[in-house]
Amino acid sequence: MSTPKKYVIIAIDGPAGSGKSTVAKLVAARLGLLYIDTGAMYRALTLKASMRGLDFKDEGSLIKLAGSTDIDLRQDRGVLKVRLDGEDVTSSIRTSELTNNVRYVAGVPGVRKRMVELQRALGRRRGAVLEGRDIGTVVFPDAKFKFYLDADIKERARRRHKDILAQGDSLSLELVERDVASRDVSDMTRSVGALKKADDAVLIDTTGLTIAEVVERVISHIEHK
Repeated sequence: MSTPKKYVIIAIDGPAGSGKSTVAKLVAARLGLLYIDTGAMYRALTLKASMRGLDFKDEGSLIKLAGSTDIDLRQDRGVLKVRLDGEDVTSSIRTSELTNNVRYVAGVPGVRKRMVELQRALGRRRGAVLEGRDIGTVVFPDAKFKFYLDADIKERARRRHKDILAQGDSLSLELVERDVASRDVSDMTRSVGALKKADDAVLIDTTGLTIAEVVERVISHIEHK
């Protein structure tokens, strides 16, 4: 598939640290499709909730906030820009504190319903590559191409730790591994939008693979369909 159809959707799911964000971004660039970082959308809403001083356990307030929030993703000279109610928050949504609170926002059914609406609207503008935890099972169950990336938890923790250090934060690898394991349990057991491999998704174990190798596997599968 050297030239994707206008509205083709590629879903890439997987746990934290599996490489899905970087892979999705590169696949989208290679195929000329919009990259939709669904995690960034939840982060943006979490940022707004934090700025409003909302209680992350108050589901009613979070649902009301989501309903009055606009989140848009745009490519700007090859860089994905996240806009929250018209304001660029691309660099503001990657802090460790925000990361620790995203799970509470993402676990609210009413919030996820609103996010799915926004994600589908973005995807239907034109072809798109979406990554997350329930893209192939909930957001776009009819996606033409589905992939599920995974990796050994120690490898995923190492990748996450590297990202944290690059951001200037300081956490031990042991603490990061515990956090990744905790996120896995939370993501897999939440009542809505749980992390799960779609039955028709292609499984790729990224342990020991470079990003370039994973991208080539994804592209090769798409082009030979």
